[in-house]
Amino acid sequence: MNAVVIAVLVMLILSLFRINVVVALAVGAIVGGLTGGLDLASTVSTFTDGLGGNATVALSYALLGSFAVAISRTGLPDAMVDLAIKMVGQQGDSKRKTYSKVLIIFIILAISISSQNLVPVHIAFIPILIPPLLKVFNELEIDRRLIASVITFGLTAPYIALPVGFGEIFHGLLQQYMLESGLEVAKKDIPVAMLIPTAGMVVGLLVAIFFSYRKPKTYKNIEITNTSNSKATYTKKSIAFALISVLATLTVQLTLSQVFDVDGMIFGALVGIIVLYFSGSMKVNQADEVITGGMKMMAFIGFVMITASGFAAVINETGDVEELVKQSASLMNGNQAFAALMMLIVGLLITLGIGSSFSTIPIIATIFVPLCLELGFSPMATIAIVGSAAALGDAGSPASDSTLGPTAGLNVDGQHNHIWDTCVPTFLHYNIPLIIFGWIAAILL
Repeated sequence: MNAVVIAVLVMLILSLFRINVVVALAVGAIVGGLTGGLDLASTVSTFTDGLGGNATVALSYALLGSFAVAISRTGLPDAMVDLAIKMVGQQGDSKRKTYSKVLIIFIILAISISSQNLVPVHIAFIPILIPPLLKVFNELEIDRRLIASVITFGLTAPYIALPVGFGEIFHGLLQQYMLESGLEVAKKDIPVAMLIPTAGMVVGLLVAIFFSYRKPKTYKNIEITNTSNSKATYTKKSIAFALISVLATLTVQLTLSQVFDVDGMIFGALVGIIVLYFSGSMKVNQADEVITGGMKMMAFIGFVMITASGFAAVINETGDVEELVKQSASLMNGNQAFAALMMLIVGLLITLGIGSSFSTIPIIATIFVPLCLELGFSPMATIAIVGSAAALGDAGSPASDSTLGPTAGLNVDGQHNHIWDTCVPTFLHYNIPLIIFGWIAAILL
């Protein structure tokens, strides 16, 4: 058995049994290294040396988390929630349920998309926005599977397509690990290559809204307990400076990434924090608490990505990646269409186990880029294959933030099942279209 296959299988099986992803990656790396002919000392040394590969991304996440917590102190998320509830309430009072449903779906979709770029708080907005709206959902008889599908789309599609916020990290990882695997691509080409796969997710969203979960669904009005009622107070001044900090963050990030072709997330988040600090929105005696709290919020993701970098270093060191590429290319007999489909399916299985597309990129790129080069895929097609394969499981994995977040908000009253009401709907509406449209992109590009 190939060491790469064994390492990935061990990691996948452990992840499916809900073993911590960091532990699963570390164990998979050790098993893969030993299977590939490395001794224990060499395996551990290679793994340790490889941990620094994602240090930049981990720091980006840490500062992004700090910026998210700082933004929440300005009251901007609470202002958005108050506006949403006010608008929906006005429509509900007029008994125009259809318009109310359209409005609430649009608001949730807009906020979910913004959480990945304009106000990069990731899933932190869900416990603030969703629980207060559950009674509104019940009154309008909205199927919560639809809301889960809408939120998950907003949490995943923007970073796949747009090089802003979390998309800056995703695209940066794609570029970095494709280069390390033997293919240099320009960051500006990644959004173009990912356009068709993202269109597949848009199709899935439209199917969920207009067909799958269009019919009314009845829920009990259960009083919600044990939820936080604390709200940040906000003023026109605090909201103004929050918006200025967001604009400053985006400007710095886009300037550094698009003009100078360097990672702008770290300094973008840093500038945003500085603006809030000097505006008075973040008090001097609270600064350390805010920044530390934000780092804690994103610490797990950072550690997973650092560990994934060590995993990739070990399987590269075994030399079995090249052997796997040769064997796979021989088996596929130069059939690009079949090869693209198989790579996407394998990517789905790997990412479902890990639960994070960001952590999967080092593994997927290491295996797939040499195989794509061997089979003669164009650089754009290779981007589409690797990007789609990495993003596949994020929308349907039980261990993904993109599914855990919506469930946490929708199941506050105990009427929303994580697997059947979040993971299955998102798997059907996003993972399957991603495979189909990712395959189409691989053929056309």
